[in-house]
Amino acid sequence: MRILVVDDDAPNVKMISFLLREEGYDVVSADNGAAALDLVEREPPDLIILDVMMPHMDGFEVCRRIRQKLEVPIIFLSAKGETADKVTGLQLGADDYLAKPFEPAEFMARVKAVLRRAEAFPSDDAQSRLAVGDIALEPLSNRALFADGRKVDLTPIEFRLLYCLMRNAGRILSHDLLMNAVWGYDYEGYSNQIAVYMHRLRLKLEQDPEHPRYLSTVRGLGYKFERA
Repeated sequence: MRILVVDDDAPNVKMISFLLREEGYDVVSADNGAAALDLVEREPPDLIILDVMMPHMDGFEVCRRIRQKLEVPIIFLSAKGETADKVTGLQLGADDYLAKPFEPAEFMARVKAVLRRAEAFPSDDAQSRLAVGDIALEPLSNRALFADGRKVDLTPIEFRLLYCLMRNAGRILSHDLLMNAVWGYDYEGYSNQIAVYMHRLRLKLEQDPEHPRYLSTVRGLGYKFERA
């Protein structure tokens, strides 16, 4: 697998590249956002390790631009470990967020977990289209298709979360159940991670995100896809 490392700190790039190559990954690197976008355009990688604090174009903006064209898994690395920055990264479509400094073992565990999730989903029972009411999910394109012809592009995590909710339409699914189903049993995540992604899905799917028709929050219990 090919992994792109984007960081303006040369020693950090060298260390990360060494860790990845020791595990057998093909590694390319960029020291700024523009160069990273060019590499992604020419040959999309299987995973991007993206630093947040870079001059001229920070990692958040790089992620935003990548997400407009590509659904490659992204792990943010940042010296800024505050919850607000983690939430921002997740809202932009990142698959994980790791604060510097980090332990090499934890870093490699995160890399392997993200790649494993990207490879494993959709599972065998999710290869065909799933339709509930006037929304159909198309696994091959990661799209939600509406009966009125509207098409909504989803990130891989958004797709997995919506698929899980739609497959259990009418049932209340707890935070822990969704974390396990979408991110995997070995993923700890953040306390408001599901809420962040539900907000993103509502912005994409709902005509009025403040009064959702499809994606309901059941206070104290979890979330539910309504059979609208």
